[in-house]
Amino acid sequence: MDKREKKRSSFSGKLGFVLSAAGASVGLGNIWRFPYLAAKYGGGIFLLVYILLAVTFGYAMITAETAIGRMTRKSPVSAFGAFGKSGTFRFGGGINAIIPMLIVPYYSTIGGWVIKYLFEYLRGGSKELAADGYFNQFISGGASAEICFLIFAAAVLVIIYAGVQNGIERVSKFMMPVLVVLALVIAVYSMTREGALEGVKYFLVPNLENFSWMTVVSAMEQMFYSLSIAMGILITFGSYMKDDVEIEGATRNVEIFDTAIAIMAGLMIIPAVFAFSGGDPEALKAGPSLMFITIPKVLDSMGFGGPMGVMFFVLVLFAALTSAIALTESAVATFEDELGWNRSKSTFAIGGIILVLGTLSSLGYGPLGFIKLLGMQFLDFFDFITNSIMMPIAALATCVLVIRMIGTDRIAGEVQKNGAPFKKRKIFDFMMKYLCPIFAVIILLTSVANVLGWVSV
Repeated sequence: MDKREKKRSSFSGKLGFVLSAAGASVGLGNIWRFPYLAAKYGGGIFLLVYILLAVTFGYAMITAETAIGRMTRKSPVSAFGAFGKSGTFRFGGGINAIIPMLIVPYYSTIGGWVIKYLFEYLRGGSKELAADGYFNQFISGGASAEICFLIFAAAVLVIIYAGVQNGIERVSKFMMPVLVVLALVIAVYSMTREGALEGVKYFLVPNLENFSWMTVVSAMEQMFYSLSIAMGILITFGSYMKDDVEIEGATRNVEIFDTAIAIMAGLMIIPAVFAFSGGDPEALKAGPSLMFITIPKVLDSMGFGGPMGVMFFVLVLFAALTSAIALTESAVATFEDELGWNRSKSTFAIGGIILVLGTLSSLGYGPLGFIKLLGMQFLDFFDFITNSIMMPIAALATCVLVIRMIGTDRIAGEVQKNGAPFKKRKIFDFMMKYLCPIFAVIILLTSVANVLGWVSV
């Protein structure tokens, strides 16, 4: 064991890991993306498919990545390299390591948008935020969007600089309970609006008539967003997990936490938009504009836009921060492990990457709007290349590593360390050997077909 490994940081215990991993999972993917995908692909039937995938596909991948991290006590590149020195396995670790470095910059841009909206609600600008064209005017302005991006990125880097227990774990232990309370309050308020019960029914009651092949594919894609799969996060966090923490129990808690927040997000947004639109599900299919255009209009129509707007965007900000912190920590850990740098130097290096790529994303709808990559603005391009291409490849690489090099028996040995249970061993083995690789390939092929215009997602 080398000197750096002896001094490796760790979470204080199970609660620290669970809240930090849940914080990584509960981000914009839950609060923002999940509700509009659920609305677009069948409501209750989408939710049912998602939950089934969470307890099978999601469970297997979380368990594998966490076990690999704790087994090796390394970040993704070195963790993959520990089982095979060939270029194939180094590539698998490398792509897991690069993904967070590409996501954090554009994620911080969106986090900056959240800060802007929270600030405007705090100063009483709810009417202004609900006005037509406000969001597009803001993101195309340049300076304001860039300043908000820098504030969000700086907050993330300060927390990362403080370390695992003093930074990530401490912030997660504060933010996650507050996030849950806010989500419950807003969900109850939303469901009690006139006409909202139709939205509750649409979201919670499965209707087979709304089922399609894209319901399954979209639910699988959402798994990556919601559970932080194939981003290197869980490998990194697993490397900080102590041996006396039960992996299966911790994994189950993260799944429950994540799925509960996703359901609450649906209950916050779908019933409210149903009430606002007179029961028209099409109003929910606004996609990315849902949070920054539709929701302010909904809040304003309720006549309680100011206080509820503050609560909603505090919740979204906390969710965005916890995910961005987890992504950044994974990137910093890679620099520490691979280059032998200390936390300070690694944090500053990642800060430089965030500044450059985040500025491209931040200004991509304004001063740099004339530049297109595959016909997309910088933010949309980074989102597509990471989530639709790189993450399925990273997941497939993890499956190959487990199946070909590590073996499910060694993973089971890590899970069962110190007599810990592994009750879902058969499900884990079946998913890793057969279905998880197939799911990853399906997501990849569907994404490529979509960008080439062969299918419409």
